[in-house]
Amino acid sequence: MSFLFIVVIILAAAITHFYLSVPNDTAKKSTQTEIVRKGAFDSYGHYIFTDNTGRYGVTDSENRILIPSEWTDLRFANADKCIVARGIGNTKQFGCVDFDGNIVIPLIYSGISKLGVGHGTYYAAESSSDGRYVLYDRNFEPCFRRTWSSCAVQGDDLLLADGGGSYTFSHSSDGLLFKRAVYDGTAGTCPYSAEINSRVLLSKLTPSMIENMTDITEKYIEYAFTGSDEILLLITKGSRSGFAPLFPDDHRLLSKRLCGISDVHIYSVRSSDDTPRYEVTFTADTEVTYTDGSGEPKTLRGGYKAAVGFSGSSESDLRAVSGAFEKREPDYPAPEKKDEKVSDENEAEKKAEGE
Repeated sequence: MSFLFIVVIILAAAITHFYLSVPNDTAKKSTQTEIVRKGAFDSYGHYIFTDNTGRYGVTDSENRILIPSEWTDLRFANADKCIVARGIGNTKQFGCVDFDGNIVIPLIYSGISKLGVGHGTYYAAESSSDGRYVLYDRNFEPCFRRTWSSCAVQGDDLLLADGGGSYTFSHSSDGLLFKRAVYDGTAGTCPYSAEINSRVLLSKLTPSMIENMTDITEKYIEYAFTGSDEILLLITKGSRSGFAPLFPDDHRLLSKRLCGISDVHIYSVRSSDDTPRYEVTFTADTEVTYTDGSGEPKTLRGGYKAAVGFSGSSESDLRAVSGAFEKREPDYPAPEKKDEKVSDENEAEKKAEGE
């Protein structure tokens, strides 16, 4: 018993010595960040604060730090996310973090702008590398699997543009609703414009599908006037039987030249199976040189309608299946009757004698 009592006394003395040897300011030297100033707050009682270095973080209503103060810029985005930035000098890289400190979108943007589209909230993030935009919804999920050259709000609509395409969307309970598309392109040296306003058709299409169809149509027009097999390979990797050049069997033709493109439209057409089908139709203003009945070269100009067919339900499986003009030969003038020709010549001779 005496031995055990001595051991207890020694242990008590050791513990007392340990606590006495710990510096009084140990707690003060913990990793707790000093909150110098509080700034903006949200409806949940979260505050943006700055520390003694001027960097930003987020606390809850009881001053517990949710997002450490390691950001040169910070603003609330939605209920549990913030747009943040780090920077060196005047250059900042923007991204998004949640209240657990997890990076939701990487810090690769030169800026992230909040967009009010009708009653919906979206974010346009501008890439630091090429200035193109990625569009996110309010939860910072990408709205498209692509980037855009411009992104702007017009009234209650969102206008996205890239290349020759300009696409208008409105906000709905299911997200963005495609309501209008305008595409300006060039076939050869001839400009054209196509506009789609049908909500039914646009509900089946995406901007990328429209761009794919117009691009293939431009290639078909080039093939129709040149007959180049290399261009045809760019149109289809499958059967070529559905694609025909302009006036393929007319041996009177000496040349054909594209002068303009008009009446460009995109339609949904009936299908024999469940696969959606579409057509791009257009009118080609064409000048042809041909030989008449006497073997003399003649020039003729007219507009000829054509259609390029497509099959597919998405960007990944859309493909061209056909391309042809309605007419198999130009609208040649009716041959002159022999008696009429002689009469015309006589009238010309009399007129010349009278003069």
